[in-house]
Amino acid sequence: QVQLVESGGGLVQAGGSLKLSCVVSGLTFSINTMGWFRQPPGKDREFVAAITWSTGSPNYVDSVKGRFTISRDNAKNTVYLQMNSLKPEDTAVYYCAARTFIGTEYDYWGQGTQVTVSS
Repeated sequence: QVQLVESGGGLVQAGGSLKLSCVVSGLTFSINTMGWFRQPPGKDREFVAAITWSTGSPNYVDSVKGRFTISRDNAKNTVYLQMNSLKPEDTAVYYCAARTFIGTEYDYWGQGTQVTVSS
């Protein structure tokens, strides 16, 4: 089992920054990839960014490229999402998720943290 706990959400003005954290515990050795997803109000959950746990190789959805940075600190078992130049359309509940070596989907999810960007 893997447990994920997000933090760092809040209310920020457009153009501002927030840094989300996701602390990972449990069978961390089984993790292949960590991801950040978001669910805007009234919309489906969507992929934001992911990072390979071992190599740190990132990838992003086009809408956040150049503004968001995903990183991880293996010693602290923590994944981060630095969000800069925030826009009102970034408003959503943000979730971190873990995909294991034997899984084809993201099997473990955190509880989510609210990010609200005011215009």
